Amino acid sequence: MLKMFGLKKCSTCQKAMGYLDEKRKAYHFSDVKEDELSKDQVAKWSKALGGWEKMINRAGYTWRGLPKAETENLTEAKAVTLALKNPSLIRRPLIEHKDGSVTVGFSEKVRGFIG
Repeated sequence: MLKMFGLKKCSTCQKAMGYLDEKRKAYHFSDVKEDELSKDQVAKWSKALGGWEKMINRAGYTWRGLPKAETENLTEAKAVTLALKNPSLIRRPLIEHKDGSVTVGFSEKVRGFIG
């Protein structure tokens, strides 16, 4: 079963859930603001994606609203801590696939991976 993480009100997450429902693909959805994330879980995602830069949305309102001191000179560990503190920074939807891989967003490539 796919595990999807995002925000209930996120239009991209809603589109992804609609797609999965239409394709009758089983998934579990967790709202990152309601369901507590662990440091190990977020660090695992970051590593699976190839680094925090692919996990953190630096174009959104949350990122732009953070103090510069929190976003400058980010390391992997600092980015994971920042994502735990501000879960809406995590690109959405984040999907854990059956094979253990992780994807973010809901592009054609991701849809093709799901089937």
